[in-house]
Amino acid sequence: MKKETRRQNIAYQNKDITSKVLAERFQGKTFRVYGLDLPKIVKAGPTNIPIITANELRLDNLFELADQTVAIVDYESRYKKEDKIKYLNYLAGIANRYRNEKKPCPALRMIVIYTGDVKRKQVSCEYQIGALTMRIEAAFLSELDADGIFGRLTEKIQTGKRLTEEELMEYMILPLSLRTQKQKRQKAAELAELAVRIKDREQQLFVMAGLLVFADKILDIATANKINEMIHMNKVEWLIRQEERRECEAEKRQALAEAEKNFKKEKKRELKRAAKRYEKAQQEYEAKQQEYEARQQEYEVKEQEYEARQQEYEAKQQEYEARQQEYEAKMQYMIKWMAAKGYAADEIFSEFRKDSGEHEPG
Repeated sequence: MKKETRRQNIAYQNKDITSKVLAERFQGKTFRVYGLDLPKIVKAGPTNIPIITANELRLDNLFELADQTVAIVDYESRYKKEDKIKYLNYLAGIANRYRNEKKPCPALRMIVIYTGDVKRKQVSCEYQIGALTMRIEAAFLSELDADGIFGRLTEKIQTGKRLTEEELMEYMILPLSLRTQKQKRQKAAELAELAVRIKDREQQLFVMAGLLVFADKILDIATANKINEMIHMNKVEWLIRQEERRECEAEKRQALAEAEKNFKKEKKRELKRAAKRYEKAQQEYEAKQQEYEARQQEYEVKEQEYEARQQEYEAKQQEYEARQQEYEAKMQYMIKWMAAKGYAADEIFSEFRKDSGEHEPG
């Protein structure tokens, strides 16, 4: 039990740290791809809510929106009416946080994103208990075209195109749109593999960190470790390793500065290695391109030679046909001339044979 609790605490820590890296990159993005017509995200807020118990109340995501409202976001793989009490606790906890910070509490939105396990008809978006009515804004990932989205993302990444802001949001949430746990885990693993091919480093970092945060409930340890390996030595992985050893805010700032420095050094080294690989690949490509162009030129020369011969043949054919027509015209003229003179064709040919030394048969 202690081991499991420790594992959950580490998972929460990892998610919190990764969320901080995501926070600065969420600005300007929306939930429109999930079917929610909400204003753009301004920034992400802390997700832990202190309460008067031994534990903290933790929600999935908290976002400040462009209309100055605050969206509390939770992900559910099944619909339970009693979950609405949990949402009330979220709302009360956030309102209490603003009170403790001596700030006015903004209008709060309770956003629930249901995974592919849940259909719209199963859910009631209102919770009434007399003096209080709570309305949630629900999104149903089961209504997303998961295959179509995955195909579009794959095509764009394989052709080296940048993903749009909406496609980045689709990327992170896509595993949750599937129905079974096996399908979710398989799709998360496929997306982790695909992320390696994203050329834009910032977009790659964003979607990898997003997979760790948004799909943390369905990721198995092997897939999570695989994602961590793929972002080895970048800011996210470094922060996760360092966070477990931090004891105060001053330590955090120092560690972040060192992580940024190391990240830049590693990025610089990686860029040099990548430049060498690219240069070699470019040389190989140019050599093959030159070889192809040489063959193409050779083919074009042969094609031109063939066309010239074809034209020569056609010219000779036309010349032959012209001569044939001329010969036939002369023959017709001769036959008419002989007929006009009263000569019989048989007599003429007989005389011709005699003159040429031939004899009639028989």
